[in-house]
Amino acid sequence: MTGERAATTQPAGAVRKRGGDGVGLRDVARAAGVSTATVSRAINAPDLVSAALRERITLAIDRLGWVPDGAAKALATRRSFAIGAVFPTLATGDFARAAAAVQKELQGFGYTLLLACSEYDAEQELAQVRKFVERGVDGLILVGRSHHEKLAAFLDRKAIPYVFSFVHDGLEGGVCIGPDNRKAMAALTNYLLELGHRTIAVIAQSTDNNDRARARLEGIRDALAVRGLAVRPQHMVTGRWTIEEGRELFRRLWATTPRPTAIICGNAHLAVGAIIESQASGVAVPADVSIVSYDDIDIMSHLPATVTALRVPGEDIGRNAARWLVGQVEGRELPVQFEHMPELLARDSSGPPRRDADSP
Repeated sequence: MTGERAATTQPAGAVRKRGGDGVGLRDVARAAGVSTATVSRAINAPDLVSAALRERITLAIDRLGWVPDGAAKALATRRSFAIGAVFPTLATGDFARAAAAVQKELQGFGYTLLLACSEYDAEQELAQVRKFVERGVDGLILVGRSHHEKLAAFLDRKAIPYVFSFVHDGLEGGVCIGPDNRKAMAALTNYLLELGHRTIAVIAQSTDNNDRARARLEGIRDALAVRGLAVRPQHMVTGRWTIEEGRELFRRLWATTPRPTAIICGNAHLAVGAIIESQASGVAVPADVSIVSYDDIDIMSHLPATVTALRVPGEDIGRNAARWLVGQVEGRELPVQFEHMPELLARDSSGPPRRDADSP
């Protein structure tokens, strides 16, 4: 009839909507023939519910398309089941591998990963951490020890557990999971020294808000000092993490006198740039110069001169950082490995220096 709203009927078996929120816990319980408490147990503590009952509840959830209310669950358990991680960048191989491993490990425990990149900016990292805490994360994965002066005090005040990843320096204060960067780079430098190199240059990664990069430079100096050697001022150049920087910095080093017989690169992208530029400039690797790198990415084993590198076990670091945090949140001990040393992958880009190379 004109002006009248047509009456509607609900088909048998249809799910009743409430305030636009969709299906509720009671709907699932009714469909599965169990109590709401049993549905909650099946979701939050599945080990307490029989396999047959879990399957029945799962089928009801799938049929009704129910999504549990995360906010209600957080209020009930005082946990968000979310872990935040702030990485400096995902442009380098080890951080990307770690992020994927963290996510996979957390999923196994029923947690979600919230991820942010600080771009090595301490203020930006602090703002990201504050946002994560506002969203109620249960714990945080940070990289290295260099952070804003207010960050640790803020997290301690909020009682948020956190772990320093990609560092294991033996210092007190905070839990560290990763490599001893100083020791690792000393080992890479000793590898070149044992090949006979004495004129060694460095394409360093910027140390701005990066204690790991500083430690790696110290490792190079440590190994050289034992032999009474040092990096000459003209043989020390600095970039961040781009291939273009690696190319430009290689050109700068190759214009110096004496020319280096080996170059240590602070990260994989700088090394890839150095290799590409050496090829473009007609410089033979490793006959004219050896090029080695901290960190390893897939392309480095496919270049015309495959790159000798320290492969950081980012996957293992990520898994163990996630596992340690879950243990802290849930008040239980989980097996965790804290120190992870990189593996030296000796490839085509390194070899003994030419016999007629300049000596220091």
